[in-house]
Amino acid sequence: MHNLSIIVAIINVLCFGTILILFDNKQGLMMNVDKAKKRIAKQVKKGFKGYPQLSFAYFGKTSNIATEVVVTFTLAEGAEPQEQKFVSENDVREDETIQSVLVKIIDRAGANSVLETEGVKII
Repeated sequence: MHNLSIIVAIINVLCFGTILILFDNKQGLMMNVDKAKKRIAKQVKKGFKGYPQLSFAYFGKTSNIATEVVVTFTLAEGAEPQEQKFVSENDVREDETIQSVLVKIIDRAGANSVLETEGVKII
């Protein structure tokens, strides 16, 4: 849990422009990390269902801790993918803010497919 009562995340998603997401812990707008992870896993489990497509790849200095997640948005087959990277000092897979933002990206992007690479790629 973060000490700040308000956390702001700015996300750039292809033609949707800049999305400003405001999380206020006191009002419960930030999703519990376990709930966020379950929602992401549910979307990933559906597999490829066409475009637009989002993919998540986790990176870290060891295979146990992912300190970065790269979100790739592809509007259509053959379209230029756009990437956004989120970095944390701790494991991004357990970061409530980052996982909540990933859920919001899925919702706002209208992705038909959400893919996730298994494990943590070493950087």
